[in-house]
Amino acid sequence: MVQNGCCDLCGIPLDAEYFDESGFVSGERLPRRGERAVLARFQVHPQYCGVLQCFSQFSDAYARDNSEARTPGLVWMILRNGQPVAPYHRVEGIINPWGYGSYGFQVRLDENSTVELAVHNRDFRDEDVEIIGGRIMGRYWYNRVYGAETGAGAFRGPVSS
Repeated sequence: MVQNGCCDLCGIPLDAEYFDESGFVSGERLPRRGERAVLARFQVHPQYCGVLQCFSQFSDAYARDNSEARTPGLVWMILRNGQPVAPYHRVEGIINPWGYGSYGFQVRLDENSTVELAVHNRDFRDEDVEIIGGRIMGRYWYNRVYGAETGAGAFRGPVSS
């Protein structure tokens, strides 16, 4: 059932747009020890809000051999406005492999929020990994709460921190 142009189950407006951002780093662009590389980034527009719904990870080692899911020394993290989002802030392996879908979740993105999938090189020395990548996907929509009107259009679905 639909009321006020929003889905009754999730609260997302029916005219919400999708975002799908991805990126790869390799060679000299791989983060050195103590550095972080942003693999995918999306910024919500002014007067819009949204939700991050899934992410995917890639390494060429895992693409060659699915037993190479651990990435010792690399810490994968989702950041919202530069702050880690639990429980996706200390992932030390590939838990959502690229091309296999992703377990869905809901992370609220307020007006002007930036969400990033990043990888931090804590102490990674594996010469077998030459390419790492990441992908984030979700939805965003105009939120009348931030515009001239109020009420309808505000997200009321499940959220995570």
